[in-house]
Amino acid sequence: MAALPEGTPCWADATFTDLEGAKAFYGDVLGWTFGESSAEFGHYTQAYADGKAVAAIVPPMPGTEARSAWCLYLASPDAGATAARIRANGGEVVMGPLPIGDIGTMVLAKDPAGVVFGVWEAGRHEGFEKQGEPGAYSWAEVVTREPAAADAFFPAVFPYGVRRMDSEEFDYRIFQVGDRPVLGRMGAESGFLPPQAPSYISVYFAVDGTDAAVERLTARGGDVYFGPSDSPFGRFAGVGDPQGAAFGLIDLGRTVGEQPRTVDV
Repeated sequence: MAALPEGTPCWADATFTDLEGAKAFYGDVLGWTFGESSAEFGHYTQAYADGKAVAAIVPPMPGTEARSAWCLYLASPDAGATAARIRANGGEVVMGPLPIGDIGTMVLAKDPAGVVFGVWEAGRHEGFEKQGEPGAYSWAEVVTREPAAADAFFPAVFPYGVRRMDSEEFDYRIFQVGDRPVLGRMGAESGFLPPQAPSYISVYFAVDGTDAAVERLTARGGDVYFGPSDSPFGRFAGVGDPQGAAFGLIDLGRTVGEQPRTVDV
């Protein structure tokens, strides 16, 4: 596989205190199976959909009390250089650059508004083995109370072009690598961020039937924050698992209406 263009989402993982509970939940809701936990790498456990690696789960590092949350990683050819740009543009490098054997080099960071994200310089592990299919990553968006900060920060750190969704209903921008949309930015005033929730990156996983997936999720003790709702991009819902990690579900095959026009910024 050729290296992904810089700034392209390439991987997602989440921290859970109850790893077995997370396996049962996501196995039921998204149909995931799981590989063996790697003690060498902190019991990092990959998740698979139809035998393809799609995400990973991991317990908190000893001595920490990490909040359960999904983290999106953005591809970089040089994690050290990306970390320097993060700092130079008002962000915070929380961890790294940290080489992980021959697997790759990671950085954990925050944008100026506290949005957590990862950077991944691929080694042997190149990222998602499939996308846009049931059980796999499909899209992500920065949901933030400080949209202007995100709009300045992310295109300064990564080589993004920016387009604005021409809508009076939503404050939404799209970050692109070349002509390819890779990441959204949703202003919190659009109503997609509960008052108690921090700004974050919402990672969407594709499903075959959003309503059925939501039923499985609530039966397993998950929460529904909004939706399911129809859109030109698919029927989607914002949800959370029993350990508090928020994410999105979307049925890409069920679209309603015309996609809104976008304009250059």
